Amino acid sequence: MSATDGADFTYDHVGATRDADFCPPGFHRLHVRARIGEGEAVFRRAAEALGTWEMHRTVGVGMDTGADRAAPGVDVTVRLAGLVKAPCRVVWTVDEDRRSGWAYGTLDGHPECGEEAFVVDRTGDGTVWLTIRAFSRPAKWYTRASGPATRGLQHAYAHRCGTVLRRLCAPHTEF
Repeated sequence: MSATDGADFTYDHVGATRDADFCPPGFHRLHVRARIGEGEAVFRRAAEALGTWEMHRTVGVGMDTGADRAAPGVDVTVRLAGLVKAPCRVVWTVDEDRRSGWAYGTLDGHPECGEEAFVVDRTGDGTVWLTIRAFSRPAKWYTRASGPATRGLQHAYAHRCGTVLRRLCAPHTEF
């Protein structure tokens, strides 16, 4: 089974976070960009922390998976505060000279329905950025009931990812 054939996913448009501007009708769009630092060493460190789940684990969420790295088809269950289990599957990855990252999509049992991408890139001037893009909508009664509070938590989480990744890369910052 291919990671992008749609089996078990709770939404259509699997892999659509590759397009930065895409958001399906009825979904909420998330786009957060954070400056991480500068230089090749920072980019390499950020890509490693992102690809190995280190950034997420340092943020404080559980990443239950048998895989050492994000790769298409890898299943991961995100655990929040020991209360919420959010099953996902990695749908795409990118590993280029100046761009690295991945996206996962929601599986049955996730409190949201949609896809989220985490990408680090190094621009022409050497600046390293983390970009988090997602489209989602509530899938459980409690996420529907919390309304805008859930979206606020998603934005706060995305900003926290940027802060944590910047700290993880700080020893590699060029001055």
